Amino acid sequence: MSYTYPAPPATVTQNGTATEVHQFMKSPTLVARRLRDLLAQKFIADYLLTGRFEAVGGSILYESGESIFPADSPEAVAPGSEYPKTVLTSGELQAAKTVKWGRDSEVTDEAIARLLMNPVERALTKLANGTVKHVDSVALAVIASKITQAFDAATDGGGAWTSAEAIIAGVLGAKAKVEESNVGEGYNLNVAVLKPTQYAKVMSKLLADGVLPRESANPINTGEFPSYLGVTWTTSAHVPVTDPLLVDNNQLGGMADEKLGGPGYTNTGGIGVESKTIREDKSDKYLVRARRVTVPVVLEPSAAIKITNTGV
Repeated sequence: MSYTYPAPPATVTQNGTATEVHQFMKSPTLVARRLRDLLAQKFIADYLLTGRFEAVGGSILYESGESIFPADSPEAVAPGSEYPKTVLTSGELQAAKTVKWGRDSEVTDEAIARLLMNPVERALTKLANGTVKHVDSVALAVIASKITQAFDAATDGGGAWTSAEAIIAGVLGAKAKVEESNVGEGYNLNVAVLKPTQYAKVMSKLLADGVLPRESANPINTGEFPSYLGVTWTTSAHVPVTDPLLVDNNQLGGMADEKLGGPGYTNTGGIGVESKTIREDKSDKYLVRARRVTVPVVLEPSAAIKITNTGV
């Protein structure tokens, strides 16, 4: 499954009677589908960590930093002779433990009678936004902590990012450093991650210097993340570091989700989030729950690099 980040916001009709809203709340499938629409393509964690793993028993074992090369180089083989054998290399064995992140939200009968679908929509939206914020923050913090490579834009690149020329020199220089430091590993740093303020400054400089198109394909007009220099430029308010990151999102790692299941829980589909609606007749309200049991897994720390001293 390909994962595109981000998607346009989902919408839902506000029409319908209070009876229809109650019928909606009684259907776990409908609630899960609506939550899935609100969550679709919003996790930058799943965009950067594209691998999909299943954590069984609350944890996952994985090898980190495994080389794609064998321990020995090929040798000349005489006619009729046996081929020499080699030992396959393996990475460092590590373990990661899943955490259950979740939250409940209340929707009262009074709110449904007065505002119909609106309180339900607000409850689901807040649950979706809270889940995305927390999971993304955790995943981005793990990614940042695992990155050991750095590229100094001031000394190794074109200087601080005050022009399109300096930005291009910094990005291409960082990509080249990873390729030269990990010859043959096949890394392709194809995603840049910046804070929103950094993204705004970089896009404005690229536009002012004539690098970005000024018409329909201009990302400032479309609001879509652009792809330049072989890099998709993304932004997230949850980035825990001040330095822009470049990553190979095909090799960096993945998200390991654990499927707990349980009575009344419904998987929203494809993103590891489970939902549940609980009717509390004693207090005339519903509890709407969203949870994700997951852990970010960084398989290849060398598939990412920080760009320091950019000045943005």
